[in-house]
Amino acid sequence: MKRIRITVEGKTYEVDVEVVGEQATVTNIAAAPVRASAAVAAPAAAPAPKPAAAPAAGAGDIVSPLAAVVVSVDVQVGQAIKEGDKVLVIEAMKMNTVVNSTATGTVKAILVKPGESIQEGQPLISVG
Repeated sequence: MKRIRITVEGKTYEVDVEVVGEQATVTNIAAAPVRASAAVAAPAAAPAPKPAAAPAAGAGDIVSPLAAVVVSVDVQVGQAIKEGDKVLVIEAMKMNTVVNSTATGTVKAILVKPGESIQEGQPLISVG
């Protein structure tokens, strides 16, 4: 028997668990306001590491609306663009998304390249 303390939404519960092979069974729940299932899966593996945070966007940066892969970059450094112009295409879950400029100005830097994985909020193009 093992006694495990679990906190759910700020409430702490103490649970007695009997480990049998690859399965565990709940035998006693102290002060539990909800019913627990009779069987509990084996201890879970450690959670996957979280991806690194996206770099901070500066003023005039066009950022990714979602985590995706860059399909194409449709502008060049030095090119004049207007708000709403197509600047690149990204793909997430087998769907392409056109990213439009959120600013009017000149492309100062392209911060990604086709095939690169990007995160939501990551700066893609710097406009000045």
